Amino acid sequence: MKTLRVLVADDEQLARKRVARLLSEMDGVVVCAECASADEAIAAAKRERVDVAVLDVEMPGMSGMDAAALVAPHVPVVIFCTAHANYAAQAFDRGAIDYVLKPVDAARLRVAIERARERLAHDASRQVPAQLAIPTTTGIALVDPQSISHAVLDGALVTIFTADGATFLTSDSLAELEGKLPHMIRVHRRALVALDHVARLESIASGGYVAHTKRGHAIEVSRQSARDLRKKLGLRGETD
Repeated sequence: MKTLRVLVADDEQLARKRVARLLSEMDGVVVCAECASADEAIAAAKRERVDVAVLDVEMPGMSGMDAAALVAPHVPVVIFCTAHANYAAQAFDRGAIDYVLKPVDAARLRVAIERARERLAHDASRQVPAQLAIPTTTGIALVDPQSISHAVLDGALVTIFTADGATFLTSDSLAELEGKLPHMIRVHRRALVALDHVARLESIASGGYVAHTKRGHAIEVSRQSARDLRKKLGLRGETD
């Protein structure tokens, strides 16, 4: 069993200590940080290797909801732990794996941790391969998947673009590439994009975006995909 490193953030010391104690009593769980504020949680997430963040919602200054968006690049899974049931819908919109109500019950917290463990195991099974074999019009190209910035369907074939300026025309469909490249997201029925290569998102009248890559390419993001993307980034828009 993989040991999960868990961060706990709650401004109420007694509640924070209780959650930390319940977690420490579970097999395969280590509490790697106890934080009294959202700011402390964000700093710890950047400093420590954290698998799961257990965040209170209502904390002084920045809320747990806002903190979740900022720890997201560093922490794969978030669980909200709060006395208020009315934040549940917002929590799941922010991508939380679970929502535990206070006073925290040991068995209920264990269920949340097991859900987190299952999510992490699922994500690990979809890791990006070290080299991607791409069938092209001139043979098989071996490409570092992390270097791929986007892929666009143009006519019958898909063009793959990389960060170093290379392009590959492939017979693989976007759906096939989406399965091979789980770090990329579908932003349009004709395009996939890796967010790591996006410099900015430009709002457009349709309610979607134009994603501008760091190399200056522009890719349309549909209205529906823009809505999904805002949720992924922990943002809210006027049409949400």
